[in-house]
Amino acid sequence: MISVIIPTYNRSQFLAEAVESVLAQSVFQSRKYSFKIIIIDDGSTDDTRKVVEKFSGPINYYYQPHQGVSRARNHGLEKAKGEFIAFLDSDDLWLPEKIKLQMNVMENLPHLMGCTTEEIWLRRGKRVNPREKHRKYSGWIFPHALPLCILSLSASLFRRQVFEEIGTFDESLPACEDYDFSLRYSLRYPLHLIDRPLIIKRGGHHDQLSRQFWGLDRFRLQALLKLLALNLTQEQAFLVRQEILKKARIVRDGALKRGKLEEARYYQQIIDRIEKEISSP
Repeated sequence: MISVIIPTYNRSQFLAEAVESVLAQSVFQSRKYSFKIIIIDDGSTDDTRKVVEKFSGPINYYYQPHQGVSRARNHGLEKAKGEFIAFLDSDDLWLPEKIKLQMNVMENLPHLMGCTTEEIWLRRGKRVNPREKHRKYSGWIFPHALPLCILSLSASLFRRQVFEEIGTFDESLPACEDYDFSLRYSLRYPLHLIDRPLIIKRGGHHDQLSRQFWGLDRFRLQALLKLLALNLTQEQAFLVRQEILKKARIVRDGALKRGKLEEARYYQQIIDRIEKEISSP
């Protein structure tokens, strides 16, 4: 069974198409696999509930007070019963063969914990090409995942075991929770990339998290600092500290430009500590 978790917040204008793209999966149409769509409404004030009520089939709808996307995804995981877990942001779309091709990989590689695909990006309805920094990789992707999140949740399929072993989404992060998860995942498991675009990511909305916060590197920095408490190899620890320095300097300078002197001092303290740790034998 495959559990498909769709967190949503005031995106009723996109949600119906997202759900339809799941129902249109070729392997679900042929009933090769059983599935359940779990929609977590994170406190929407639009007509999200009415949109969901128009659908029939294996769909469960849960409402929660607005607590953020991490809590919504975790709520979905609590309700999920499938051996495989897939996420779909409510403004994204799956192409019909996505789950079929991913399950082919997962069945042929029974020890593989996660599989992802390439993507088609749309910004305000127009196709755009991802930049080189967004390039996806296959295998042990940890070094590539440090600068920014290259593990797209909407494009990925995981075995349930992943969340039992590395935990769920960090609810203290208002953004970059996917980055935090990607670091913890890539430390422990390889990721298989299907070199074919099997989802459509629709961006450019005014309510996207990347538009609501200045300095997203603040949250990436928080995720990186957490990693230092894990059992890292010497090389991994060095790479993490180097990335901490890069991001801490960026957010320190951003805080200074905004006159946030106390924040700037906080990030400078991090810089001083990490530089000392790197220079220590």
